Amino acid sequence: MRSYILTLCIALFGFQALAQKGQVTGTIVDAQGEPLVGANVVLVEAAQGSPTDRMGKFYLNNVDSGKYQLQVSFIGFEKYTEEIIINDREKTEIEVTLSRANLELKDVRIMPGLDQNQSQISAIDIGLRPIKSSQDVLQIVPGLFIAQHAGGGKAEQIFLRGFDIDHGTDIALTVDGMPVNMVSHAHGQGYSDLHFVIPETIERVAFDKGPYYTDQGNLNTAGFAAFSTKKRISESSIKLEGGQFNTFRGVGLFNLITPSNEKYAPSLYLASEYSISDGYFESPQNFNRFNSLLKFNQRLNDRNTLEISASAFSSRWSASGQIPQRAIDSGRISRFGAIDDTEGGKTSRYNLNAQLVSEFNDGSFIENQIFLSRYDFNLVSNFTFFLNDPVFGDQITQSEKRTMLGSRHTYWTDWSLLGRDASTELGIGFRHDIIDDNRLSRTFQKNTILEDLAFGDIRETNLYLFAEEQVSLTNKLELTTGVRYDWFSFSYADKLATSQPDVNQGIFSPKLKLSYTVNPSLNLFVKSGVGFHSNDSRVVVARSGEQILPKAYGLDVGSIWKPSDKLLVNLAFWRLNLDQEFVYVGDEGIVEAGGKTTRQGIELGLRYQFTPGLYASMDVNYTDPRSVEEAEGQQYIPLAPTFTSIGSIIYDTKKRFSGSLSYRLLGDRSANEDRSLIADGYFLLDMTMNYRVGRFDIGLSIENLLNREWKEAQFETESRLFSEAAPVSEIHFTPGTPFQARISLGIKL
Repeated sequence: MRSYILTLCIALFGFQALAQKGQVTGTIVDAQGEPLVGANVVLVEAAQGSPTDRMGKFYLNNVDSGKYQLQVSFIGFEKYTEEIIINDREKTEIEVTLSRANLELKDVRIMPGLDQNQSQISAIDIGLRPIKSSQDVLQIVPGLFIAQHAGGGKAEQIFLRGFDIDHGTDIALTVDGMPVNMVSHAHGQGYSDLHFVIPETIERVAFDKGPYYTDQGNLNTAGFAAFSTKKRISESSIKLEGGQFNTFRGVGLFNLITPSNEKYAPSLYLASEYSISDGYFESPQNFNRFNSLLKFNQRLNDRNTLEISASAFSSRWSASGQIPQRAIDSGRISRFGAIDDTEGGKTSRYNLNAQLVSEFNDGSFIENQIFLSRYDFNLVSNFTFFLNDPVFGDQITQSEKRTMLGSRHTYWTDWSLLGRDASTELGIGFRHDIIDDNRLSRTFQKNTILEDLAFGDIRETNLYLFAEEQVSLTNKLELTTGVRYDWFSFSYADKLATSQPDVNQGIFSPKLKLSYTVNPSLNLFVKSGVGFHSNDSRVVVARSGEQILPKAYGLDVGSIWKPSDKLLVNLAFWRLNLDQEFVYVGDEGIVEAGGKTTRQGIELGLRYQFTPGLYASMDVNYTDPRSVEEAEGQQYIPLAPTFTSIGSIIYDTKKRFSGSLSYRLLGDRSANEDRSLIADGYFLLDMTMNYRVGRFDIGLSIENLLNREWKEAQFETESRLFSEAAPVSEIHFTPGTPFQARISLGIKL
């Protein structure tokens, strides 16, 4: 009993001693008064630091009294240094405004927080790699490759970490917190069309790989990418682009309220984009797309910030489809010809999104978000030509009409545990999809319906909640634990057959991360967690709830190392195991059962700064993907990438001239289970150049600088041409772009 009382007294005395120490808090903003999220704030002498939160605030607790150098740094901004005096039992509050400057790798500081270090890598990439098209939006994620195979209007096929993700099955994508992935989509689970995002409006991208993040739920197995658009623009601008193949693009960003540096000044801007192109195929692609974004942002007072946006997107195109190699070899068509050039599609999406961030007196804050989307989709394809119907052909049409609505509410707070810094994140939300006329039909010449293969209405609901705790166990060791619970309801009203009962199920997803900062130049980490992706509602209901939410089990071990001011290295060894799942194949209207799979690999990323304004980056990824339950020699996962690499040399001093030379390398990979067919890899060079004169910006961009012949999308397909007596199974592909140049003229108004 005496020992218990003595221990209690020592603990109370310790808390009292800690309570007598000083505290430094503050806010870091840019020249427009916008909070800077993820800025590094360090007390040099105390070797104590903290990143800024979503309100741009930082908290340094339990600081001994004395004189300190306070340093603030953020990628792409000038470093700020101030001498401050901290007294016991006193709170020192400061506000710092950072000015933009050239990106300097020497400003990157390895922090105890793993998420903070990853966000710095993201900031480097978004600051260096030019985003000149909607495809570049996705490829900002290191190791992610895309392929377009339907005239430019269809969502890109995605490859990441040994996954052929199709159009988004195993990567969770959001824009301003709003889901991009479409569950139970007519063309495939998780279909993600990012073409509604105007590249010039992107401000930052948060991304990471693996199922380790409590705020990311459904479809976050290979990774996630969260895009954020600009809260405000400094000035209005217009940009015009033109190039080969009758390509034209115009984009404008316009301030509708005169910018002001006043503390609570509102911002309202309009961004619009219009694109047309005939494409490089023999049959014109007749591609056109229109985008617009209207965004309002205002700091209502010291504790509340409101953001509201509305966007509209529509697109229409024709496509030449995937072609068999034998048709080229026989001279029937050229590489850019078509067997059926009546393919194509049209799609549209309209969004409303509102977010309110509120801070409480204790420094904690909550973000409330609601969103609503209206989406339409129609896609015409012909993969097998005359295999099933020798008279009318095998053309199919997939279509749907969807309304998606939801809300998300997240609470963050910092606190202290036995004198150590800790933080809590709590979240709750829902998403509800109303999908009408989800349809797969056999068609002729696009408009004549020959037969419905699947036709029905879907209702899918996802309710979720999550909690995450982050604790600094020591000045160098940080522990993050979390758990997430998702509940789903699936309903499918079949218009061609008797409907099955609704199906409901929930799933827990635990997460654990450890981050150890050896010194200001080296961070080691371990990440583990369970993720999942839901199966298509049509699969779930048809199989009476069997394997609704197959799990993914992930482990990452790696480091982030800064051996010098000019070099940043990140290295990771990882493994991901997937449970058995059933996949709805939208192109054929059937259910395919898949077995367990495993993927393991290594990733290396390098960022180097030669001189002020001259940078190089490279990401190399190797993966060994295998089916676990298949016989020896049948374990290859079709189209799963094994070796990929991207890299760039970039020159940009923020003065007159800037440019980049970048490469993409995708290695050969198996096109089927026994590797008897190979999907050819490729190596491509792209180039950009820009010259600034006053308020004008003149640009040149070239894709496929070496004019290589390459296959952008490839599939093993059994097909039959009109004149063939028997079907043939071989590689069918969409040819990649030849040498393609575009010039641009930008004007700041």
